[in-house]
Amino acid sequence: MHGSNGPGRPGAWGVVAVVLLVGVHLLRGGTDALRAEGPPLPPAAAAPGTAAAAVPAVPAAAPGPLPAARPVRVRVPSVRVDAPLAAVGLDTEGWIDAPPPDRPALAGWFTGAVTPGERGTAVLVGHVDTPEGRGVFHDLGALTRDRRVEIVRADGRTAVFTVYGVELVPKDGFPAARVYGSTGRPELRLITCGGRYARDTGYTGNVVVSARLAEVRAAPPT
Repeated sequence: MHGSNGPGRPGAWGVVAVVLLVGVHLLRGGTDALRAEGPPLPPAAAAPGTAAAAVPAVPAAAPGPLPAARPVRVRVPSVRVDAPLAAVGLDTEGWIDAPPPDRPALAGWFTGAVTPGERGTAVLVGHVDTPEGRGVFHDLGALTRDRRVEIVRADGRTAVFTVYGVELVPKDGFPAARVYGSTGRPELRLITCGGRYARDTGYTGNVVVSARLAEVRAAPPT
């Protein structure tokens, strides 16, 4: 699963493959009823590309990077996400895989990037809808700046990220370098599908949430 790019060792993991994963695998098997309702769009995004994520200055009190540790759970209280994380890698065609569509409440952590809390950009993906119902990231577009994303790690620590950008970006011309590139700090991206939906082509865009490490909670004493 990890190949040569294990946790903490992001390599040339193919931003083009990542882009196409998000545009293909996260679409499979959605339900017409949910698509008719539609997932929420970012508040400032009526169309793809209208809500850019500007990176704010880093506060002096921001914690430093953490060592590698497998993430086991993601919590986003403001949109009622509390989900286990499964490691996802590349499939046989070279795309990043997604959680199984028959497990809509499961999110995926891409093992070719860093673990959440390390220096670099960690990537979580999740379905917006599946044949089983709403996906784990169905309401991701309703997030706003300064909301918190909590990642429970296998080392007992919880990496708490603060959202600084929520945007709808087009699949055509996806800004891969900006979304996936490292800022030199511990960052996190949550990604699902969004925008308009057509039966033959799927969703037109992706909702991308950008967040940075703001706090580290130690494991409670035993």
